Amino acid sequence: MPDLSAEDRKLVTLARATRARIQAAEGAAVRDTDGRTYAAATVDLPSLQLTAVQAVVAMAVASGSAGVDACVVLGESPELAERDAAALGDFAGTAGVTVHLGDPRGTIVETRAI
Repeated sequence: MPDLSAEDRKLVTLARATRARIQAAEGAAVRDTDGRTYAAATVDLPSLQLTAVQAVVAMAVASGSAGVDACVVLGESPELAERDAAALGDFAGTAGVTVHLGDPRGTIVETRAI
């Protein structure tokens, strides 16, 4: 597991708690370019389906954020879908986005840059 900063460990805690609270497939959390954090879980309704990343990016955009610096995604089979990478890339901060992927307990198994 990579050595995470205190700020990134906070994102792990937020993603983990959000996922567990509603027993969603995934939980995600982001830190925006101003240091604010947002957390969301998978949305799976008959009329609306969003990945946790899509939901959390939408929350940040709707809150007036200018971009994100870091993202954590937790789930049973942690991966970054192409559409999630595209959403993060579209909304990246000036230096791009660091993405940490991990299991439901919050153990990070992969880190990559977008």
